[in-house]
Amino acid sequence: MASPKEVKKLISNGDLDDKIISVYGCGPDKAAGYASRYARAAEQFEKKFGEADISLFSAPGRTEIGGNHTDHQHGHVLAGSVDVDTIAIAAPNGTNTIRIQSEGHVMDTVELDDLHVRTNEYNRSSSLIRGIAAKFKGLGYPVNGFDAYTTSNVLKGSGLSSSAAFEVLVGNIINTFFAAGEQDAVSIAKIGQYAENVYYGKPCGLMDQMASSVGGIVTIDFASTESPIVEKVEFDFSKSGFSLCIIDSGAGHGDLTDEYAAIPREMTAAAGVFGRKYLREVNEEEFYARIPEVRAAAGDRAVLRAMHFFADDKRVGQQVSALRNEDFDQFRKLIIESGRSSDMYLQNVFASSLPQEQSVSIVLALCERILDGKGAWRVHGGGFAGTVQAFVPDSMLALMKETIDKAIYAGACHIMNIRPVGGTCLWKS
Repeated sequence: MASPKEVKKLISNGDLDDKIISVYGCGPDKAAGYASRYARAAEQFEKKFGEADISLFSAPGRTEIGGNHTDHQHGHVLAGSVDVDTIAIAAPNGTNTIRIQSEGHVMDTVELDDLHVRTNEYNRSSSLIRGIAAKFKGLGYPVNGFDAYTTSNVLKGSGLSSSAAFEVLVGNIINTFFAAGEQDAVSIAKIGQYAENVYYGKPCGLMDQMASSVGGIVTIDFASTESPIVEKVEFDFSKSGFSLCIIDSGAGHGDLTDEYAAIPREMTAAAGVFGRKYLREVNEEEFYARIPEVRAAAGDRAVLRAMHFFADDKRVGQQVSALRNEDFDQFRKLIIESGRSSDMYLQNVFASSLPQEQSVSIVLALCERILDGKGAWRVHGGGFAGTVQAFVPDSMLALMKETIDKAIYAGACHIMNIRPVGGTCLWKS
């Protein structure tokens, strides 16, 4: 049992340092920086909710490493959790109400006696809380009320998936308090996806939640979206001599729904020529033999996007092999290949409806010039107006950040690393 004051004392004494080092994959010299966030959050919990026996939770953001727009075609992806996260200080409150105060937002309050879907709650975090609680109750667990204070340094709009981190965080709190930790990381990811699909009103895939929940580097085979095959890829990124940079292109995001929606629509149209619903079900050699038919039925861009799928889907397996063989040079080459395929064939580097806005293209060009064959770079996530992912030699980090921040805006280049642990309870009272 530990009150906020007692937990802050544990943190100041360094009693949580070993746990923090193992979760974040950091050196002892950086543990205090991570720990201070929990101390500040504990203070805010106490101000908002008063004294309680608190527990500490964390759920990381994620980065897509391989397989750009392959998941919705039931293909393969490679993803990893990163060392930015959403954290929570939480405690059961003995009521039938969940109260979550997220820093900078109005408090979410969910009454557990009504866990039906509310369409007027779509696109709100309270819907995610309601959906996750409903799923756990449906699995037979006695979900009760709790209070939580959360704070996040997962960049919104960065492709690091702050929403998945929040879902995994809430899932871990409920799993710890009311399910005796019986649900594993894969199950918690599926619960988060369920809440986002059904209660939040967003038909997302499972990659974001899975990468955040499982942690480290994972490869996922979506042949069955109901039962995806998830494998950890054991690779110590901290010993590679490279750091991960996520670069915000600074582009206005606007309404790009049609641009995003066109990718799965056109890929599905190409698959339809073969009587199939997804490109994963299409024989690649047959596809190339019948390109004229696909062009006539689905259009040239659909042909190119299908070409990207076939190549990038195979590339995931090659990336996994390179990492498992500790061949980082080969891995870097595959990252660059994926990026070029996304640019030339997938065509998600800039929106065709906004050709005058090509911020991502500019960042990619700068990365190629700065790294000059010594690192790797690619469009990150969905694309169009988001971020760029770069693997940068540690010796070039200062140059990369200085050059990018000067050309794009101060703070555009975010330096981070792959985190070895996914959603977790760091301390339980």
